[in-house]
Amino acid sequence: DRGAISVYARGRDYHDVVKKRLKALGRWIVATCAAEVKVFVDTAPVMEKPLAQRAGLGWIGKHTNLVSRRFGSWLFLGEVFTNLLLPPDTPSPDHCGSCDRCQRACPTNALGEAYRIEPRRCISYLTIEHKSEIAANLAALSANRIYGCDDCLAVCPWNSFSTPTPHEQFRSLHGDEPPRLSELLMLDDASFRASFAGSAIKRLGHQRFNRNVQIAAANSQRKQTNQDTDSHQ
Repeated sequence: DRGAISVYARGRDYHDVVKKRLKALGRWIVATCAAEVKVFVDTAPVMEKPLAQRAGLGWIGKHTNLVSRRFGSWLFLGEVFTNLLLPPDTPSPDHCGSCDRCQRACPTNALGEAYRIEPRRCISYLTIEHKSEIAANLAALSANRIYGCDDCLAVCPWNSFSTPTPHEQFRSLHGDEPPRLSELLMLDDASFRASFAGSAIKRLGHQRFNRNVQIAAANSQRKQTNQDTDSHQ
């Protein structure tokens, strides 16, 4: 079987790509306007989603991610803080309405209450941020996901307006086919670092990555066993 990797992590590490572009913008602001700037891309405790909503970039959806009328929810956030005086934008209103597709799509019911997430049940949190063992009941629900989860984003109707990225850095580094779990289980620390060089996945470290792969492999084996049992009944 193959391992599922979140869309955002298949290309170049967005921290590096976005920060490079924002720093270029920052240098232009400094040179042109003689203002001070500070750039952040998930590198400081910045309340970026509420700030993005107040800046008119979108609204915070029921899945707690920013949603843009133009780009849907497949987007990255980065910030340029500056003392340059700029006219304020109009905050974005909420356009989720009665839709609850994201809540119903969550495999672990981490979105039981709209606009609130229970991170300790979220597969993205568990496979990326959680440093210890994953509870067995939640591990079983993660299926073949080895880095992140896109289920709540994939069902959002606003993503029908999004288009494939024109930026090569965000295209998959390993082709369109997800990696085979059997091959990932063979990676040691050095080969893991080499395989995912330049990717956000490398930040996870081999130990946690291998934990995720082992869970996915066990889930895959269990699924196959159940299918074989059903076929003989």
